[in-house]
Amino acid sequence: MIRTALIAMAVLAAPAVAHASPEGDWARGDGKARVRIAPCGADLCAVNTWIHPGVKDEKVGDVLVMTVKAEGSAWKGKAFDPQRKLTYRLSITFGGESMTTSGCVLGGLVCKKVTWTRV
Repeated sequence: MIRTALIAMAVLAAPAVAHASPEGDWARGDGKARVRIAPCGADLCAVNTWIHPGVKDEKVGDVLVMTVKAEGSAWKGKAFDPQRKLTYRLSITFGGESMTTSGCVLGGLVCKKVTWTRV
C-alpha cells in the first residue's frame, strides 16, 4: 500500500534543478511498476501504467493524487491513495534522470523511499 503511494509520488522528471516537474513516465527501481504522472485538476496524479505479473497489492489504473508544490530543490506536500483511503506526507527529489519519493503515514511512524528512473 505504501508502495503504490510512493509510485505515484514517484513518477516525475526533468534534470536535477530547482522546480523540476514531477510529470512524466517513470519505472520503479525494483522493476515491478511503471507510472505516469500528469496534471489532474489543480493536483498531479500518478497512475500505474504497468505492474509486474504476480504483484497482488497493485494494479494497472491505480491512482495516487498528489497535492505538492516546489520548495527549493524538492517538491513537498501530501498524496492521497483513494484505493486504500490513505494520505501520505510526500517529498520528491530529483537527480539527473532519476527521482526519489519519500512517503510517510501514521504521523511519520511508517516511512519509505523509492527511487524511480525516467522512461
